[in-house]
Amino acid sequence: MLFEQILFFIAGIGAIGGALGVVMLRNPFYSVLALVAHLIALAVLFLLLRADFLAAAQVVVYAGAVMVLYVFVAAYVGGSDEPLRPEGAGVGALGALFALALFVELTIAVVGSSLGALDTTGRDIPAAFGSPGEIGKLLLTDFLVAFEVASFLLLVAAVGAVVLARKRRGLEDPEPAPGVISAHEAISGPKEPARQ
Repeated sequence: MLFEQILFFIAGIGAIGGALGVVMLRNPFYSVLALVAHLIALAVLFLLLRADFLAAAQVVVYAGAVMVLYVFVAAYVGGSDEPLRPEGAGVGALGALFALALFVELTIAVVGSSLGALDTTGRDIPAAFGSPGEIGKLLLTDFLVAFEVASFLLLVAAVGAVVLARKRRGLEDPEPAPGVISAHEAISGPKEPARQ
């Protein structure tokens, strides 16, 4: 029991430290590495909750495969020498104001909840808790809309990253050479000259 409590605080501090590193580090590569540390700490917290499958999926899928993609994107896009935010004190003051508002909101939520429940052992965990079948059943019944919205947001984020990388690298479409037609023009016919 004492070992679990110590491990919980170590993993909790690691998760918070990794999350802070993601938003505070200026180099995108180090920010991605901080995200990997955060995801591994979350996997340890899943293990403490006896959700073995979620912990394994967290390490294999997110800290493994997805983070490899993020590292390649950070290396491809580059630009670690460019500032991530515009110069000026207004943005920093606004960020501090939002951080303070979030801290006050979380403090009210924690104090308003029953803190006495932290000393209890919690409810009994069924044998199928955290199994792939149970997670799949929940994702396809109770949390179907949230699951689909999350997948749509990931798709939009991937398309946005490609568009931003294209603009940042200056890979705009060049003007075609004279006499060269595009595939669209080959199918629909040549463009009509603009009338004046």
